[in-house]
Amino acid sequence: MRGRIMFLLIAGAFVLASGIYFYEGALKEAATANGTSTADGAYVAQNTDSYIKWVDFNASYEALKKACLMDIESYESDVHLDWIVLLAYAAVRGGGEFGENSEKYIDSIAKQLSEKEITKEDLAQKYEYFSYYYEAYGAVLGGMLGEYEIEDGNGKMQKKYGLKAFSPIAKGFSYQDYDDFGVSRSFGYKRQHLGHDMMGLIGTPIIACESGYVEAIGWNRYGGWRIGIRSFDQKRYYYYAHLRQNRPYAEGLKEGDFVTAGDVIGYMGHTGYSDKENVNNIDTVHLHVGLQLIFDESQKEGNNEIWVDFYQLARFLSANRSDVERNDNTKEWHRRYRLVDPVVEEAKKSQNT
Repeated sequence: MRGRIMFLLIAGAFVLASGIYFYEGALKEAATANGTSTADGAYVAQNTDSYIKWVDFNASYEALKKACLMDIESYESDVHLDWIVLLAYAAVRGGGEFGENSEKYIDSIAKQLSEKEITKEDLAQKYEYFSYYYEAYGAVLGGMLGEYEIEDGNGKMQKKYGLKAFSPIAKGFSYQDYDDFGVSRSFGYKRQHLGHDMMGLIGTPIIACESGYVEAIGWNRYGGWRIGIRSFDQKRYYYYAHLRQNRPYAEGLKEGDFVTAGDVIGYMGHTGYSDKENVNNIDTVHLHVGLQLIFDESQKEGNNEIWVDFYQLARFLSANRSDVERNDNTKEWHRRYRLVDPVVEEAKKSQNT
C-alpha cells in the first residue's frame, strides 16, 4: 500500500511538472518565435523559419486612442513615440490584459522614452515578452498610422501624418454592435465566431479599413457574398461578409484590384448560410468583419489561423469614418475625398516594373 501511494505521488509530481514545462514552453514559443534565452533573460530567434503561433489582442479602445494621439503629436518632435512600443509595454506590464492601469503604463513609458531614459532596445532586454508583443501588435496595427495625402474641401491635396485606417461603416450610416467574438455558431458545424458583427441597414456602404489588394471575392457558404483584402505587407487579411443580395460589391471590383483605405468596397446585407449563391439566409442584416494575422502562409487557411477580436478596433476606428457620396445615375456610393496612400503607390510601381 505504501509503495502504491509513493508511486502515485511520484506520478502526480511528474504530471504537474510536465504540465508546467509544456505551459511555459508554449508561452516561450509564442513570445519568442522559437527563440533561445540569453544570459540577461532576453530571447533571440534562432530559427529563421519560426514565427508567432498565436496572438490574443486585448488592447482597449482607451489605450489605443491614447497611444495613437501620443504617436501623432510627437511625430515631428525630437523623440517620436511609436504607439506600438507604448502598447507593447502596457501589454507586458498587464500580462497581456488591458485594465485600469494600462493608461498609466503608457503615460509612464512615454515620459521615459521622451526624456531618453530608456529605448525600445532597452525594453526588449529588460522585459522577457516585450519583443513578442511588439511584433504581435505591430502585425495588428502596422498599417493604421503613417503619412498620406488627402483632398480638402477645395480639391487640394494636403500632406498629413496620422490615422489612415477607417471604420468599416461609412460616415453618416448608423449601426449597432457589441463584443461577440468567440461566441458559438452552429451552421455547417459547431464553431466559434471569429469576427465582429455590425448591425445596420441593407445597402449601407462598406469601407476598406486599410489599403491592400483584393485577395478573395465571391460567394462563400458561410459568409455569403464576401470580400477578402490582404494588406500589402501580407500580415493582415480583412474579411467582409454577408454583403447585399444581387449587388453586393462596389461596381467593377474584382480579385487582384488595389484598394485604398476609405474606399467603398461593397454594401451591407444578410446573405450566407447557404450552398446556393445569392441567398439571404442570415436573419439579421449586418456586416461581419474579421481580422486575420498571418506570420507564415501556412496560417492562411486550416488549423493554424489567427483571428483577433475586432471590437475594440471598431470602437477606435469609429472616430475615422469615410465620408461618402451617392451617384444618382449609377446608384453607387463613392468616397468624397481622395486619399493617396504611399503603400498603394509603391505597390503600383512594383506592379509596373
